[in-house]
Amino acid sequence: MKLRALLLCALFLRLALPTFSHAQLYEADRKLARDLLAELIETNTTDSVGNVSTASEAMAKRLRDAGFADSDIFIGGPNDRKKNLVARLKGTGAQKPVLLMGHLDVVEAHREDWTSDPFQLVEKDGYFYGRGTEDMKAGDAIYVLTMMRLKREGYTPDRDIILALTADEEGGESNGVDWLLKNHRDLVDAEFALNADGGGVITGKGKPFIVAMGASEKLYADYELEVTNPGGHSSMPTPENAIYRLSDALVRLEHYKFPFELNDVTRAFFQRTAKVQTGQVSADMLTVTKTPPDQAAIERLSQDPYYNALMHTTCIATRVQAGHANNAQPQRATANVNCRILPGHSRDEILQGLTKVVDDPKVSLTYVNNGMKVIMGDREKNCGAASTAEACGDGSAREDLGGDVAGRSGCPRDGHWCDRWRVHQPGRHSNLRNKWSRDRRR
Repeated sequence: MKLRALLLCALFLRLALPTFSHAQLYEADRKLARDLLAELIETNTTDSVGNVSTASEAMAKRLRDAGFADSDIFIGGPNDRKKNLVARLKGTGAQKPVLLMGHLDVVEAHREDWTSDPFQLVEKDGYFYGRGTEDMKAGDAIYVLTMMRLKREGYTPDRDIILALTADEEGGESNGVDWLLKNHRDLVDAEFALNADGGGVITGKGKPFIVAMGASEKLYADYELEVTNPGGHSSMPTPENAIYRLSDALVRLEHYKFPFELNDVTRAFFQRTAKVQTGQVSADMLTVTKTPPDQAAIERLSQDPYYNALMHTTCIATRVQAGHANNAQPQRATANVNCRILPGHSRDEILQGLTKVVDDPKVSLTYVNNGMKVIMGDREKNCGAASTAEACGDGSAREDLGGDVAGRSGCPRDGHWCDRWRVHQPGRHSNLRNKWSRDRRR
């Protein structure tokens, strides 16, 4: 992630204290932004051994030091490790509040998989490295910095500005959004919500050229592929091997591509983005929006993982497990297949499609939610195209916060509770998800 990206979106309002120059404030806030990011990155907030409460307390202290009263800060959660932070900048009350939302937890990170410590902020060659630099502790730091600046500068908006930084968006059993809505909904009631976990400034070669906002979300789903057989001793192998059969199924999945599809949101994205792109990419973006679309253009754009994900449902193997001993044939082999489903399609529909792709009755496929196998039902089949107040198959309920519901898809990538916040929500892993930089990954 480019260093300048952290500050590029850092302020919703540009204000300055009369006693300081713009340059002085800029440099001070650059340092503060980096300090906030470092503090968050260096606080392990994984589900397994991390502590979200520590991060919540640290950001609460920052806000108190900036002038927020204790009465305007709430920290709470279902257990000692999963406490959420809610802070309120009070306005005149002329309008209903706006909610700024993000999550403090991060995906698991193993030191052996990294060239540097994932829980130390490393700055190298113009990039930040560390678990959460992109997803989404940079956004959290931006939020906190913005709230601190608004308080410091004495800004009084016409509505309260609420900041909610929560636990277990990436997974786990203590989802902060769900907990707050069930236990302290009054703290987060708002006319609309802004989610920094999607959208944002897109850069090319270090220069910003698009500000993206999510208006539609892909549905998240995990499926387990399982093969079982009697096994046997490895010294006398039989033709049937659970690992080989599972591998063959995964190879078939690898070579399958879900159909090309655009909706109103992605079609508009390509049409507008074509105006700021150049050459073949610009031409292809316009061509894929035509009827019928050009297949060659689809193939060229699909080489970019980001554009490919906008045009297709995607399903990939993310975990495999098999066998119990080095000298025994495996009696069981399983794989997790993670899917991001385009709006308008249900988990059950994709399950049926995957069954056809695998094309092997000895490979069972099951939808799983938080590690638990789920029997598909009629209620789930309609979940992908639902709008409000409808229970989804995973047990989550769609709710709004008093405003209009944006989009018509189900939950996005991680955790199954996002729809509870989806009021004008530029949701993470949405059809227009955040790309800090087209060339940010190294």
